[in-house]
Amino acid sequence: MKKPAEQFKRIGLVGNAEKAASAAVVRTAARLIQRAGRVAVCDHSTARLSKLKCEAFPEVAQLARAVDLLIIFGGDGTMLHIARQIAGSSTPMLGINIGGLGFLTAVPSDELSKALKLLWRGEFRFESRALISVNGVGNGKKIQTHALNDIVISRGAASRLIALDVYADNEPITRYRCDGLIISTPTGSTAYSLAAGGAIVLPTAEVIVLTPICPHALSNRSIILPLAATIRVKAVKTEPATFLNADGQIAGELANRDELTIQRSQDSIRLVHLADGSFLEALRRKLHWRGTYF
Repeated sequence: MKKPAEQFKRIGLVGNAEKAASAAVVRTAARLIQRAGRVAVCDHSTARLSKLKCEAFPEVAQLARAVDLLIIFGGDGTMLHIARQIAGSSTPMLGINIGGLGFLTAVPSDELSKALKLLWRGEFRFESRALISVNGVGNGKKIQTHALNDIVISRGAASRLIALDVYADNEPITRYRCDGLIISTPTGSTAYSLAAGGAIVLPTAEVIVLTPICPHALSNRSIILPLAATIRVKAVKTEPATFLNADGQIAGELANRDELTIQRSQDSIRLVHLADGSFLEALRRKLHWRGTYF
Protein backbone atom coordinates (compact mmCIF):
# COMPACT_ATOMS: atom_id res chain seq x y z
CA MET A 1 0.00 0.00 0.00
CA LYS A 2 1.30 3.45 -0.91
CA LYS A 3 2.26 5.89 1.80
CA PRO A 4 -0.01 8.99 1.75
CA ALA A 5 2.76 11.27 0.40
CA GLU A 6 3.37 8.91 -2.52
CA GLN A 7 -0.12 9.74 -3.79
CA PHE A 8 1.14 13.17 -4.82
CA LYS A 9 2.89 12.48 -8.12
CA ARG A 10 1.06 15.06 -10.25
CA ILE A 11 0.39 18.38 -8.55
CA GLY A 12 -1.84 21.11 -9.97
CA LEU A 13 -0.94 24.76 -9.35
CA VAL A 14 -3.62 27.45 -9.42
CA GLY A 15 -2.74 31.12 -8.92
CA ASN A 16 -4.92 34.21 -8.53
CA ALA A 17 -4.42 36.40 -11.59
CA GLU A 18 -5.48 39.45 -9.54
CA LYS A 19 -2.61 38.95 -7.09
CA ALA A 20 0.58 39.70 -9.01
CA ALA A 21 2.69 38.47 -6.09
CA SER A 22 1.38 34.94 -6.61
CA ALA A 23 3.27 34.55 -9.93
CA ALA A 24 6.71 34.31 -8.30
CA VAL A 25 5.42 31.95 -5.59
CA VAL A 26 3.87 29.66 -8.21
CA ARG A 27 7.19 29.51 -10.09
CA THR A 28 9.02 28.68 -6.87
CA ALA A 29 6.51 25.91 -6.11
CA ALA A 30 6.92 24.41 -9.59
CA ARG A 31 10.69 24.38 -9.18
CA LEU A 32 10.52 22.70 -5.75
CA ILE A 33 8.01 20.11 -6.99
CA GLN A 34 10.21 19.20 -9.94
CA ARG A 35 13.27 18.92 -7.68
CA ALA A 36 11.33 16.42 -5.58
CA GLY A 37 10.82 14.22 -8.64
CA ARG A 38 7.16 15.09 -9.07
CA VAL A 39 5.24 16.73 -11.92
CA ALA A 40 3.79 20.24 -11.76
CA VAL A 41 0.88 21.14 -14.05
CA CYS A 42 -1.51 24.09 -14.04
CA ASP A 43 -4.51 25.73 -15.69
CA HIS A 44 -4.18 28.13 -18.64
CA SER A 45 -4.72 31.24 -16.50
CA THR A 46 -1.94 30.27 -14.09
CA ALA A 47 0.39 29.39 -16.96
CA ARG A 48 -0.07 32.91 -18.38
CA LEU A 49 0.28 34.54 -14.95
CA SER A 50 3.48 32.77 -13.95
CA LYS A 51 4.89 32.10 -17.45
CA LEU A 52 5.24 28.41 -16.62
CA LYS A 53 6.12 26.04 -19.44
CA CYS A 54 4.28 22.93 -18.33
CA GLU A 55 1.17 20.95 -19.22
CA ALA A 56 -1.85 23.20 -18.79
CA PHE A 57 -5.61 22.64 -18.80
CA PRO A 58 -8.32 25.08 -19.96
CA GLU A 59 -10.38 24.87 -16.75
CA VAL A 60 -9.58 24.21 -13.10
CA ALA A 61 -12.22 21.45 -12.96
CA GLN A 62 -10.33 19.59 -15.71
CA LEU A 63 -7.05 20.17 -13.89
CA ALA A 64 -8.49 18.72 -10.67
CA ARG A 65 -9.43 15.51 -12.46
CA ALA A 66 -5.90 15.09 -13.81
CA VAL A 67 -3.85 15.59 -10.62
CA ASP A 68 -3.40 14.11 -7.16
CA LEU A 69 -3.30 17.44 -5.31
CA LEU A 70 -4.23 21.07 -6.01
CA ILE A 71 -2.13 23.84 -4.49
CA ILE A 72 -4.01 27.16 -4.52
CA PHE A 73 -2.13 30.48 -4.33
CA GLY A 74 -4.13 33.50 -3.20
CA GLY A 75 -6.48 34.26 -0.33
CA ASP A 76 -9.59 32.66 1.08
CA GLY A 77 -11.62 34.18 -1.77
CA THR A 78 -9.49 32.26 -4.25
CA MET A 79 -10.01 29.04 -2.30
CA LEU A 80 -13.78 29.60 -2.22
CA HIS A 81 -13.87 30.21 -5.96
CA ILE A 82 -11.91 27.04 -6.72
CA ALA A 83 -13.83 24.98 -4.15
CA ARG A 84 -17.12 25.78 -5.88
CA GLN A 85 -15.66 24.81 -9.25
CA ILE A 86 -14.43 21.40 -8.08
CA ALA A 87 -17.12 20.60 -5.48
CA GLY A 88 -17.63 16.86 -5.25
CA SER A 89 -14.11 16.08 -6.47
CA SER A 90 -11.94 13.81 -4.34
CA THR A 91 -8.81 15.83 -5.23
CA PRO A 92 -7.54 17.53 -2.04
CA MET A 93 -6.54 21.20 -1.88
CA LEU A 94 -3.76 23.00 -0.01
CA GLY A 95 -3.99 26.79 0.27
CA ILE A 96 -0.93 29.06 0.17
CA ASN A 97 -1.75 32.51 1.53
CA ILE A 98 -0.79 35.47 -0.67
CA GLY A 99 -1.99 38.49 1.24
CA GLY A 100 -3.75 39.08 4.56
CA LEU A 101 -5.98 37.14 6.93
CA GLY A 102 -6.90 33.66 5.75
CA PHE A 103 -8.23 30.49 7.36
CA LEU A 104 -8.60 28.34 4.24
CA THR A 105 -5.19 29.40 2.94
CA ALA A 106 -3.43 28.16 6.04
CA VAL A 107 0.20 28.21 4.82
CA PRO A 108 1.96 31.62 4.55
CA SER A 109 3.78 32.02 1.22
CA ASP A 110 7.15 32.41 2.97
CA GLU A 111 6.70 28.91 4.47
CA LEU A 112 6.11 27.21 1.11
CA SER A 113 9.36 25.22 1.14
CA LYS A 114 8.72 23.98 4.68
CA ALA A 115 5.13 23.02 3.76
CA LEU A 116 6.23 20.96 0.75
CA LYS A 117 8.82 19.12 2.85
CA LEU A 118 6.05 18.16 5.30
CA LEU A 119 3.98 16.90 2.38
CA TRP A 120 6.83 14.77 1.01
CA ARG A 121 7.33 13.25 4.47
CA GLY A 122 3.66 12.42 4.79
CA GLU A 123 3.17 14.76 7.76
CA PHE A 124 -0.35 15.87 6.95
CA ARG A 125 -3.96 14.82 7.21
CA PHE A 126 -7.06 15.17 5.06
CA GLU A 127 -10.14 17.03 6.25
CA SER A 128 -13.55 16.97 4.56
CA ARG A 129 -15.52 20.23 4.49
CA ALA A 130 -19.28 20.36 3.95
CA LEU A 131 -20.96 22.70 1.46
CA ILE A 132 -24.52 23.99 1.68
CA SER A 133 -26.91 24.28 -1.26
CA VAL A 134 -29.69 26.75 -1.95
CA ASN A 135 -32.66 26.06 -4.21
CA GLY A 136 -35.73 28.09 -5.08
CA VAL A 137 -37.06 30.88 -7.26
CA GLY A 138 -35.92 34.48 -7.15
CA ASN A 139 -37.82 37.17 -9.02
CA GLY A 140 -39.18 34.57 -11.44
CA LYS A 141 -35.85 32.88 -12.10
CA LYS A 142 -34.67 29.50 -10.83
CA ILE A 143 -31.92 29.62 -8.21
CA GLN A 144 -29.69 26.61 -7.67
CA THR A 145 -26.17 26.95 -6.33
CA HIS A 146 -23.95 26.00 -3.40
CA ALA A 147 -21.41 27.57 -1.08
CA LEU A 148 -18.48 26.55 1.09
CA ASN A 149 -18.64 29.58 3.40
CA ASP A 150 -22.11 31.04 3.43
CA ILE A 151 -25.39 31.93 1.79
CA VAL A 152 -26.32 35.57 2.48
CA ILE A 153 -29.69 37.23 1.91
CA SER A 154 -29.35 40.99 2.27
CA ARG A 155 -30.73 44.35 1.30
CA GLY A 156 -29.36 46.46 -1.50
CA ALA A 157 -27.82 49.91 -1.23
CA ALA A 158 -30.85 51.61 0.34
CA SER A 159 -30.86 51.77 4.16
CA ARG A 160 -34.20 50.03 4.71
CA LEU A 161 -34.90 46.82 6.57
CA ILE A 162 -36.00 43.66 4.85
CA ALA A 163 -38.25 41.02 6.45
CA LEU A 164 -37.57 37.28 6.24
CA ASP A 165 -39.65 34.42 7.65
CA VAL A 166 -37.28 31.60 8.60
CA TYR A 167 -38.13 27.95 9.34
CA ALA A 168 -36.04 24.98 10.45
CA ASP A 169 -37.46 21.56 9.50
CA ASN A 170 -40.85 23.24 8.93
CA GLU A 171 -40.91 24.78 12.42
CA PRO A 172 -40.95 28.61 12.42
CA ILE A 173 -37.96 30.31 14.04
CA THR A 174 -38.96 33.95 13.70
CA ARG A 175 -39.59 36.79 11.28
CA TYR A 176 -36.30 38.67 11.06
CA ARG A 177 -36.49 42.39 10.37
CA CYS A 178 -32.89 43.14 9.55
CA ASP A 179 -30.31 44.20 7.00
CA GLY A 180 -29.85 40.54 6.08
CA LEU A 181 -29.34 36.96 7.18
CA ILE A 182 -26.18 34.83 6.97
CA ILE A 183 -26.56 31.05 6.70
CA SER A 184 -23.05 29.80 7.38
CA THR A 185 -21.24 26.49 7.28
CA PRO A 186 -18.70 25.69 10.01
CA THR A 187 -15.99 26.70 7.51
CA GLY A 188 -17.66 30.09 7.05
CA SER A 189 -18.05 30.80 10.76
CA THR A 190 -14.81 32.83 10.72
CA ALA A 191 -15.96 34.95 7.76
CA TYR A 192 -19.00 37.27 7.47
CA SER A 193 -20.86 35.48 10.29
CA LEU A 194 -18.05 36.26 12.74
CA ALA A 195 -18.03 39.93 11.70
CA ALA A 196 -21.80 40.05 12.32
CA GLY A 197 -21.47 38.61 15.83
CA GLY A 198 -21.81 34.90 15.15
CA ALA A 199 -19.98 32.17 17.04
CA ILE A 200 -16.68 30.68 15.95
CA VAL A 201 -17.27 27.01 15.10
CA LEU A 202 -14.67 24.31 14.58
CA PRO A 203 -14.78 23.43 10.86
CA THR A 204 -15.42 19.73 11.55
CA ALA A 205 -18.59 20.45 13.57
CA GLU A 206 -21.86 19.20 12.05
CA VAL A 207 -23.79 22.47 12.30
CA ILE A 208 -25.22 25.41 10.39
CA VAL A 209 -25.08 28.92 11.86
CA LEU A 210 -27.85 31.48 11.29
CA THR A 211 -26.67 35.03 12.01
CA PRO A 212 -28.92 38.07 11.42
CA ILE A 213 -27.25 41.25 10.18
CA CYS A 214 -28.20 44.28 12.28
CA PRO A 215 -31.56 42.87 13.45
CA HIS A 216 -34.21 45.36 14.57
CA ALA A 217 -35.05 43.21 17.62
CA LEU A 218 -32.13 43.16 20.04
CA SER A 219 -33.26 39.69 21.21
CA ASN A 220 -32.41 38.22 17.79
CA ARG A 221 -29.11 36.40 18.14
CA SER A 222 -27.06 33.94 16.15
CA ILE A 223 -28.53 30.41 16.25
CA ILE A 224 -26.66 27.12 15.76
CA LEU A 225 -28.67 24.33 14.10
CA PRO A 226 -27.80 20.76 13.09
CA LEU A 227 -26.14 20.47 9.69
CA ALA A 228 -28.89 18.00 8.75
CA ALA A 229 -31.58 20.67 9.21
CA THR A 230 -33.58 21.96 6.25
CA ILE A 231 -33.90 25.74 6.40
CA ARG A 232 -36.60 27.65 4.54
CA VAL A 233 -36.45 31.40 4.06
CA LYS A 234 -39.43 33.34 2.72
CA ALA A 235 -39.02 36.94 1.64
CA VAL A 236 -41.80 39.05 3.14
CA LYS A 237 -40.62 42.61 2.56
CA THR A 238 -38.06 43.12 -0.18
CA GLU A 239 -38.34 46.76 -1.19
CA PRO A 240 -36.29 48.36 -2.58
CA ALA A 241 -34.17 45.24 -3.34
CA THR A 242 -33.14 41.96 -1.70
CA PHE A 243 -30.22 39.94 -3.00
CA LEU A 244 -28.94 36.40 -2.57
CA ASN A 245 -25.18 35.83 -2.44
CA ALA A 246 -23.28 32.54 -2.37
CA ASP A 247 -19.70 32.89 -1.11
CA GLY A 248 -19.79 36.58 -1.98
CA GLN A 249 -21.10 36.09 -5.52
CA ILE A 250 -24.57 37.41 -6.45
CA ALA A 251 -26.80 34.42 -7.22
CA GLY A 252 -30.16 36.15 -7.64
CA GLU A 253 -32.65 38.79 -6.54
CA LEU A 254 -35.74 38.04 -4.47
CA ALA A 255 -39.28 39.37 -4.83
CA ASN A 256 -42.03 39.30 -2.20
CA ARG A 257 -43.13 35.78 -1.24
CA ASP A 258 -40.16 34.13 -2.95
CA GLU A 259 -38.96 31.13 -0.97
CA LEU A 260 -35.56 29.44 -0.73
CA THR A 261 -34.50 26.09 0.74
CA ILE A 262 -31.01 25.79 2.23
CA GLN A 263 -29.57 22.46 3.32
CA ARG A 264 -26.41 20.41 3.36
CA SER A 265 -25.11 19.80 -0.15
CA GLN A 266 -24.39 16.33 -1.44
CA ASP A 267 -20.99 17.68 -2.49
CA SER A 268 -18.00 18.37 -0.25
CA ILE A 269 -14.34 19.23 -0.68
CA ARG A 270 -11.13 17.85 0.84
CA LEU A 271 -8.43 20.02 2.36
CA VAL A 272 -4.87 19.10 3.31
CA HIS A 273 -3.77 20.14 6.79
CA LEU A 274 -0.09 20.00 7.69
CA ALA A 275 1.09 18.39 10.90
CA ASP A 276 2.48 21.61 12.39
CA GLY A 277 -0.82 23.53 12.35
CA SER A 278 -4.36 23.38 13.73
CA PHE A 279 -7.54 25.46 13.56
CA LEU A 280 -7.19 26.63 17.15
CA GLU A 281 -3.56 27.59 16.59
CA ALA A 282 -4.67 29.56 13.52
CA LEU A 283 -7.28 31.36 15.62
CA ARG A 284 -4.71 32.40 18.20
CA ARG A 285 -2.29 33.60 15.55
CA LYS A 286 -4.60 35.23 13.02
CA LEU A 287 -6.98 36.87 15.50
CA HIS A 288 -4.06 37.98 17.71
CA TRP A 289 -5.51 36.46 20.85
CA ARG A 290 -3.54 37.31 23.95
CA GLY A 291 -3.39 35.75 27.41
CA THR A 292 -2.05 32.65 29.07
CA TYR A 293 -1.94 29.45 27.05
CA PHE A 294 -2.15 26.26 29.06
